[in-house]
Amino acid sequence: MTERIGFIGLGIMGRGMAANILKAGFPLTVWNRTPERTEALAAAGAAVAATPAALAAASDIVITCVSDTPDVQAVILGEDGVLRGAQSGSLVIDMSTISPAVTQEIAAALSARGVAMLDAPVSGGSEGAARGTLSIMVGGAVEALERAMPVLQTMGQRITHVGSTGAGQTVKLVNQVIVVGNCLAMAEGLMLAQAGGVDLEKALEAVSGGAAGSWMLSNRGPQILARDWRPGFTIDLQQKDLRLVLEAADAVGTPVPGTALVFQLYRTLEARGLGGDGNHALIKALEALAGFEVAG
Repeated sequence: MTERIGFIGLGIMGRGMAANILKAGFPLTVWNRTPERTEALAAAGAAVAATPAALAAASDIVITCVSDTPDVQAVILGEDGVLRGAQSGSLVIDMSTISPAVTQEIAAALSARGVAMLDAPVSGGSEGAARGTLSIMVGGAVEALERAMPVLQTMGQRITHVGSTGAGQTVKLVNQVIVVGNCLAMAEGLMLAQAGGVDLEKALEAVSGGAAGSWMLSNRGPQILARDWRPGFTIDLQQKDLRLVLEAADAVGTPVPGTALVFQLYRTLEARGLGGDGNHALIKALEALAGFEVAG
């Protein structure tokens, strides 16, 4: 029997993810805090629920993909939350990026009602969400992952079980440390190329194929040269993740000086009202320091 899927959170990532679930033939019910965002999926055949609780009552597997820890707590544990409507034996998959500790608390509350939970945050930007090529890092029980695998495979290409509840969130924070480190290195390199007077397109082509190559460089380098700040992932969301990284690193005593620097640079961009730009707009902070812009 095909599982009925409920999807909560149709933002920059969620809308592409939900669309791929529907395309794969799963019965889909959706809910979003801003109802207008449900319209395209409703037109494509999804049902629209009035509340997260109603969505959970109509679903075997509930997926959440919202902005921050308090948002996940609200849609799962709140007054009209998933917990109020979920049937015993159902499964909740949180694909947001939130606190690993809070993830464990939510999982315990669900477990007390006979509902299993996986934390399964994603990486790959809005492009990966739209194409169904995300990397998904999963924490939770192996049996729950086996059950979830058919629906996860509609959204991602690399699905890795990384440990018990909360481990998915921890690995996602590791991912974000590496992402912003790559982003800063890319920005510094392109600034040097601009100042050195070389052809930026050729420089990008040359280094992308060698040891300096990365997803960030290949996908966001060309956007920088085109001065295209459309977000695969916004500065505001990246900052939320870095806040979680800094909290988690503080809790375990790990030094993350590079991540802390990027956090402060993004803060200067948020102060200028640029929080809705893509995270590759980090280069604007360096441009402000240097007094010149990079342009292809």
